[in-house]
Amino acid sequence: MSKLHIRKGDTVVVLTGDVKDKGKTGKVLKVLVDKNRAIVEGRRMVSRSTKPSAKNPQGGIIKKEAPIHISNLSLIDPESGKPTRVSIKHEGKNVIRISKKSGKEIK
Repeated sequence: MSKLHIRKGDTVVVLTGDVKDKGKTGKVLKVLVDKNRAIVEGRRMVSRSTKPSAKNPQGGIIKKEAPIHISNLSLIDPESGKPTRVSIKHEGKNVIRISKKSGKEIK
């Protein structure tokens, strides 16, 4: 299992990709570790056709977030609010993420 610099709940900025999403920020809803992708709230919306079901009795077209590759995302520094790179420090079994921009620990 590889270590990723982005976790669920982080605020990230989309660096590249679709014109309407490039440069926009969002909260990470889910991280797909095996595929190196993350689902960001409100970003990379796609339309999916669904059959009628108990959950959605009408069926039809729904909009949902699609995964974005981790390399196209950058973590937002809590101090400055700007995109930053992340360094990883190991303290025993704990892994601590540190912002390269401010040098502070990322919670």
